[in-house]
Amino acid sequence: MANYDKMYSLLFNAITDALEKLEKQNFGDAKDILISAQQKAEEVYITAEN
Repeated sequence: MANYDKMYSLLFNAITDALEKLEKQNFGDAKDILISAQQKAEEVYITAEN
């Protein structure tokens, strides 16, 4: 079963970090943070035991 708590936490923290980067107009880092979080959350979902 997918670990939605872990995925939520991962994505929430990444969004928080990306928002901080956006406030500093560091758009490239913000994008990289979000892409990485998306990939990590996808990996958690894919590797979850059914």
